[in-house]
Amino acid sequence: MAVPEALLVRVQDRLRIARLRNGPRTLTNRIALWLALLGPGLLVMLGDNDAGGVITYSQTGAVFGLGVFLPLMIPLGFMAYFVQEMTIRLGAVTRRGHAELIWKRYGAFWGIFSIVDLVIANILTLMTEFIGVRVGGDVFGLSYWVTVPATLVFVAFVLVFLRYWTWERIALFIAALNLVFVPLALFSHPDWSAVGHAFIGTNWMVPGGLLSAGFLVLLSANIGTTIAPWQLFFQQSCIVDKGLLPQDIEASRRDLMLGVTGMVIVAMAIIILTGQHLHTLPNAQHLNVNGVLVALKDHVGGWAMDLFALGLMEAGLISSIVITASTAWAVGEALNLPRSLNDAPRKAWAFYAPAVVGSAIAAGVVMLPHVPLGFLNITVQVVATIFMPAAMLFLLMLVNDVELMGTFVNSQRRNMVAVGIMVLLIICNALYGIAVTFPHVFGGAQ
Repeated sequence: MAVPEALLVRVQDRLRIARLRNGPRTLTNRIALWLALLGPGLLVMLGDNDAGGVITYSQTGAVFGLGVFLPLMIPLGFMAYFVQEMTIRLGAVTRRGHAELIWKRYGAFWGIFSIVDLVIANILTLMTEFIGVRVGGDVFGLSYWVTVPATLVFVAFVLVFLRYWTWERIALFIAALNLVFVPLALFSHPDWSAVGHAFIGTNWMVPGGLLSAGFLVLLSANIGTTIAPWQLFFQQSCIVDKGLLPQDIEASRRDLMLGVTGMVIVAMAIIILTGQHLHTLPNAQHLNVNGVLVALKDHVGGWAMDLFALGLMEAGLISSIVITASTAWAVGEALNLPRSLNDAPRKAWAFYAPAVVGSAIAAGVVMLPHVPLGFLNITVQVVATIFMPAAMLFLLMLVNDVELMGTFVNSQRRNMVAVGIMVLLIICNALYGIAVTFPHVFGGAQ
């Protein structure tokens, strides 16, 4: 019986890691092992700082300045770590992807529900990534008829024709460029005293109040860009395709924490940049991404607009890569298809095709001449928040399944925190819905 190509490549990857783990305890070997185990955590969190997230953070800073949202990024980072850590254990212990486990443990109905949920959310999110590429390219005089199709072709190419190890290394290189927003914020000479006051709560002024529709929209959008359904499916499948095992859980947690740290730093850098320079503008509450770029040029300099546009394009590119992969893995797992990036396209075309088609649909919508880019971006982030409680419920049931997880099940304390996050998401969604549907119910604040 022939050994499947994907399994053979995965075994070779595991043998490489085993040689590093069992080799001499030299500094070189330890660094090589650390680098070999890096990947899923960094990709899921830096990919989470997507073009939609960059736009959301910039609008947050412009509207609320150096206030409550700046320190809020830290607890949101811990929330993201807590949620994604459960996918690490699920993937390493079961060696099965998230979609496959839902399908097999809870049946076809819930399997179809979770996949439809994910695919719709992924296509919507991919629209925001192509928005970032489109708007960023406009700054450099590049037509979106060039930048958006070129991005689609590149994303499809790396997904279909590169094997997992190469795909991961290229994705990590692109993800590292996400850090461009940090020097951008530093070189804009922010008021560090105002930044410090934000962390001690002395300037947490919220125009309209905490129950205003404007605050609740951006709160939901910031939560939605920090934890989203695609992340659960992506990281667990990534762990499986990389071939990580229970003994790699600790290394994967470090990988995830490194990614969360990068995500939080970048998010805070964007809020500091726009909160410092755009918050005082008379039209700050109505700035879309194009307005942010123009305002940065006028108030910081052309170099700031160019760097921001470059970071926006990078964010859209890396997130398109990882979200497209999450679609491929999830659909492949649900339909019991070959489901590894190590599978050759001629043998696994049905695995790659849904992800490529979904990306093409998203790109096509963004190329429409009069699509409302700003409205679409915020709406997508809020939709992610609405979808998240259902996704977390499946995650929580799976990670508490003793038959699946054995000694790696959640502790009681972890379950309490997870339920608390779900309740927070539901309350946030409910308040947002009430404030938008009945704008005067909380005193008329907008």
